[in-house]
Amino acid sequence: MLILGRVSGTVGARGVAIMLGSALSNQVGAALGAHAFGALGPPGVVALRQVVAASVLLPAARPPLRRMTWPQWWPVLLLAAVFACMNLALYTAIDRLGLGLAVTLEFLGPLGVALAGSRSRRDLLIAAAAAAGVYVLVLPGPSSDYLGLAVGALGGACWAAYILLNRVAGARLPGLQAPAVATGLCALTYLPVLVLVAVGGRLTPAAVGYAVAAGVLASVVPYAADLIALRFVPARFFGVFMSVHPVLAALVGTVLLGQLLELHEWAGIAVVVLADAAAVALPLLDQDPGEEVGEGLVGVQGEDGGDVLVGPDDDRAAGVAVDAPQVEDVAAAGVGAEHLLVVDEPEGALLR
Repeated sequence: MLILGRVSGTVGARGVAIMLGSALSNQVGAALGAHAFGALGPPGVVALRQVVAASVLLPAARPPLRRMTWPQWWPVLLLAAVFACMNLALYTAIDRLGLGLAVTLEFLGPLGVALAGSRSRRDLLIAAAAAAGVYVLVLPGPSSDYLGLAVGALGGACWAAYILLNRVAGARLPGLQAPAVATGLCALTYLPVLVLVAVGGRLTPAAVGYAVAAGVLASVVPYAADLIALRFVPARFFGVFMSVHPVLAALVGTVLLGQLLELHEWAGIAVVVLADAAAVALPLLDQDPGEEVGEGLVGVQGEDGGDVLVGPDDDRAAGVAVDAPQVEDVAAAGVGAEHLLVVDEPEGALLR
């Protein structure tokens, strides 16, 4: 029997291993990018990372640029602006606050989207817990880096804006076309930064290597790994599992960057992670097993017995009814350090 979107379904060990590898790759990539801050600064690292991401996404998505209409262009242009701000905010926060704190603050974005508009007592308690977790994490005082904290919160706001914008863009452009075009435009806007860095003689082989590694490990590898993982695990479980990112960021920051956290910082991260996971997992208790999970998408049993989403053209979807779109449930789940899940593949994959 199918249990659509429920975490209680059997989850394949292979899928969990792939998700863990993807999350770890994302944070290791960010840490390697931080090694280039001294030479390139956060803007230079972001510029190279965007170029790497665009060089992968554009050939893969092949967007019809000449045939795109204004209703398709305007959300993509806004996405490009959000990309530019979101990545710069994240890397600036990493530079000022450290990897663990920066990623935790960024995760407030999808958490806010998941809770937005809700008036239930449960969700209000989750929001209050997240706020308390942030306070414990930061413990504001005279020596606090308030600018760094503001930049970290800006990254979270940008991620929330990306989620909302991508719902519009994803409905007007299939697959990865909208994120691909937005990434390409973002890379173009950062080209002057690369020129200034090059003229200043700061494009050293080591710095370029770190920045390119950040692009590969924090963008390219997660794209492929998450696509594969969603064939083995339920989409809801994927969203819950992505809450592990702040913990991995703190661990990677400790090991690769020597950013040792205080006990209160670990406690604050734990509270935010639990709040994010609760915001995604607890609504499952209110869903019926047969509830629709996405426009044109249905839940079927995957190779390892878990629930996956497949398109209407997939043979496994025969005889299963679908109706209204509920993609936002997955989209707001908290899915990675910078990208939203985009539902559009007949193989049952969710691309981020």
